[in-house]
Formats: sequence, C-alpha cells, structure tokens
Amino acid sequence: MYQVGDKVVHPMHGAGIIDSIVQRKVNGVVKDYYLLNLFDGNMMVMIPTDNTSEIGVRPVVSGQEASKLLQAMENIQVDMTQNWNRRYRENMSRIKSGNLLEVARVVKGLTSRDHDRGLSTGERKMLHTARQILISELMLAQSLPYEAVEERVDRVLAH
Repeated sequence: MYQVGDKVVHPMHGAGIIDSIVQRKVNGVVKDYYLLNLFDGNMMVMIPTDNTSEIGVRPVVSGQEASKLLQAMENIQVDMTQNWNRRYRENMSRIKSGNLLEVARVVKGLTSRDHDRGLSTGERKMLHTARQILISELMLAQSLPYEAVEERVDRVLAH
C-alpha cells in the first residue's frame, strides 16, 4: 500500500506523487482510490488502491537507476519492424509493460525513425507519450526540473 507523498509511476500516464487517498462510489461500489498528481501538475489520475499491481503501478526508480538508464540508453539497439501495425502494437506493449528501459527503447526507436523517415500521426503521438513517461520518471527520480531531464535525454538521443 502506498502512502500520501509516495512517488509512483502509472504505466500509461507517467510518474507522479500520491496527493491523497479518497473514497469514491463508482457503479454503486465504494472503493479507496489514490489520487496521483502527475508531474506537470495539471492532471490527476484516480487509481483503485486494490488494483495497483494489476495496472502496473510501481515506485519511481532510484536516482542511481535513473543515471544508469540514461547511460544505457546510448547503447540500446533498436530493431523495429517495417510493418506499421505490428511496430505500433510492439511499441504499445513496451510502454504498457511499465519497464522504464522498454519505454526508453520506444523513445529511441521512434526518434530514430522520425529522423530517418518521419512518423505517422499515431506514432508521433506515441513518441510524445513515451517521452513524457520517461522524462517524468527520470525527473522525479533525480529531483531535477523537467527541462533539465529533457535536455539530457535529447543529448543521449543525439548520439
């Protein structure tokens, strides 16, 4: 069970801080929910407290793990299929896994593809989402501003 103030990651929304734990009645059933305040401060996500592991909610990685990930990102080999539909499904599966290295793989692969050939609207949106998930977690893990982490990620991707 998480506590108010804990830094956690929702696989599809990114990292945030648990703002409060509230009770809500949904479909006639009263349940406890975490109110997750996402990194940008403009969005709150309600997560059922009894469902966190099924959803894939997990604690933010440590600052040391975040640094290791940034170093490892330079050497990630990206091998994306030419078939758009299959590539999209594989990337979505990587994002949904909640594994930060897999999210970084999506970011690196789509960024590389964007430089080489350009991206479809769907993949451009996926890249934006994956970048936000990656940067939000690195930001909370290292206690750095969004812009500083974004700059570091961009430097790694430029190699």
